[in-house]
Parts: sequence; C-alpha cells; structure tokens
Amino acid sequence: MLNGSCLCGAITWRMDKTPGSATACNCTACRRYGALWGYGWDGADVHLSGKVSAYRRGKALEFLFCPTCGCPCARRGLRQDDEGRVQLAVNLRLAEPEAVAALPVDHFDGLATFDDLPRDGRCVRDLWF
Repeated sequence: MLNGSCLCGAITWRMDKTPGSATACNCTACRRYGALWGYGWDGADVHLSGKVSAYRRGKALEFLFCPTCGCPCARRGLRQDDEGRVQLAVNLRLAEPEAVAALPVDHFDGLATFDDLPRDGRCVRDLWF
C-alpha cells in the first residue's frame, strides 16, 4: 500500500498496490504541475479522500487540487472503460520520498506525439536528489 497527502493534509490518497512506475508527462498542464503520476482505478485500487477543487481539461480528464494549499493531488479520467471503471492517477510526489524513490520513471510525450518514450534508466530518486 502507498499513501500520500497534500501539504496541509486536507486531501489524502491511498493506492492499494505500489505502481510499477511513475509517469512524467510534458503536456502543457503536467509540465506546469510537476507531477509524477501513479495510475489505478477510482474506488477500486486508488482512493482519494477530502474535498477537492477540479480543473476540467477538455472532455477527457480533470485535475484535482487541494482548495486550501493548492497541491495538485490527482488526475481523473472523465470516461468509463468497457468495465465501467474510471482511471485515477495520483501525484506520487505527495508520497513519502523513500516509498517511491526506486520507482522507474516513464516519460510520456503528451505535448507532441502522445507516445510513451523509451525508459532512460532514471528513477524517482534521480529527479528529486
């Protein structure tokens, strides 16, 4: 299990599994937020608690923030998959560093190609220290 919280503690999240990687995206939103995303399914293996503010980005997703301290906490899909699930990605930067430090970083080109880029061998620890 992996836990995270915003700076003031009003928003918390829990992943029932440790993700296999952290995703760094360079889209116009994610590069500004500086988030590292860990993905799961809303209410199934990822749980978000607390009142959030949302910024809806088009028809596909919304970013969720703490209304008090402003931390970007999660990113939720606005469409259900074939099984009725909704994707929820939490900002792994809100977890304790030692809990996510060894996760490999996957780079996603959300700005130009919308493609996953090859891994370069870095992990979260390399981005923080």
